[in-house]
Amino acid sequence: MSTKTSQPEIVSSGAASPAARLATAIELLLVYAGILLYIWRWQFTYPRAWIPLLAMVLASHVVHGESLHDLGLTWRGLRASAGVIFPLAVAVYIPLLLYGLASRTLTLTMPNRRSLVMLATYGVWCLFQQYLAQSYIHNRLMCVFRSRHLRSLLVGLMFGAAHIPNPILLVATSLGGFVLAEVFARHRNIWPLALAQAVGGFLIAALSPPALIHNMRVGPGYFTYGLR
Repeated sequence: MSTKTSQPEIVSSGAASPAARLATAIELLLVYAGILLYIWRWQFTYPRAWIPLLAMVLASHVVHGESLHDLGLTWRGLRASAGVIFPLAVAVYIPLLLYGLASRTLTLTMPNRRSLVMLATYGVWCLFQQYLAQSYIHNRLMCVFRSRHLRSLLVGLMFGAAHIPNPILLVATSLGGFVLAEVFARHRNIWPLALAQAVGGFLIAALSPPALIHNMRVGPGYFTYGLR
C-alpha cells in the first residue's frame, strides 16, 4: 500500500531554512518543558496550565499548515498502520497474557460495564498521548532532523522521560515510543498506535508488581502513592 509524502516529511527533507528549523526546535523544547513542568509542579500549583499548553500545540498546527492527515487523525493509512503494529503487538502481548494466566495473575472473566468504561476511558487517554507524541512532537522533529531513526529515538526518549520516575513505565514507554514512532513515520495514522498502547498498558498494569508500578503513576504522584 503506497503512502503519500506529507507536508512535514517534505520539510524534513531539507526544504526548511536553518532559521525555520531552529525556531521549530525552540518551540518544541518550550512545549515539552511545559508538559514536564505540568507533570511535576503546575498540576498542583496551576491546574489549568494545560489549557494554554494545548492552545500552543493547536496554534502550532495552524502555523505549520498541517492537515488532519498530517496529524494521523483520518482513516487514510489506517489499514497499513494496523498491518504493521498489530502483528508486533500480538507477538509481545500473547506471551504476556499466557504468563499472566499461568501465574494466575490474570483471570478470564466476562467484561462488565465498569471494565468497558475503564477500557474506553484509558483508550481515549492513550489516543491523546499518541496525539502529543506523534501528531505534535514527531511532526516537529520531522521539521528539524532528516534521520527517521533519530527522530523515532528522540520520540521514544521524550515519551519515556514523561513517565519518570516509574521504572516500569519508563522502560516500556521508551521502547514502545520508539516502535510506534517508526510505524508513524511510514504510515501516518495514530488510531492503531493508541489501541496498541491501551492494550499494552492494561497488561503492564495487571502484571507488574504493585510495589514498582504504583498504579501507573508518574511524577510526584509516584512517590506519594499509598500515603494517607
